[in-house]
Amino acid sequence: MYAIVEIKGQQFKAEEGKFLYVHHLGADVKEGDAVAFDKVLLLDADGDVTVGAPAVEGAKVECEVLLPLVKGDKVIVFKKKRRKGYRRKNGHRQQFSKVLIKKIVTA
Repeated sequence: MYAIVEIKGQQFKAEEGKFLYVHHLGADVKEGDAVAFDKVLLLDADGDVTVGAPAVEGAKVECEVLLPLVKGDKVIVFKKKRRKGYRRKNGHRQQFSKVLIKKIVTA
């Protein structure tokens, strides 16, 4: 059984017992907290597919926060205009939260 769920504007395939790295859930979320995402777009229960319009009624994905703040790989942003002496170097590390999918609740 799996579900396609929208979390913070991004779609993820959620399966029970798997980990997801989602966009940072906020400063108020602590390690071990239970969170539920109710915007389930598609539900597959062993071949029985339910597609929401836009979301499946009554379905939700229950998760446990394992690490509330995980930093991603560093991305270097380098801008240059040739022959003008213009160079800008900037770095960025995206913040994520690691969650464990506990249960997929169907309608």
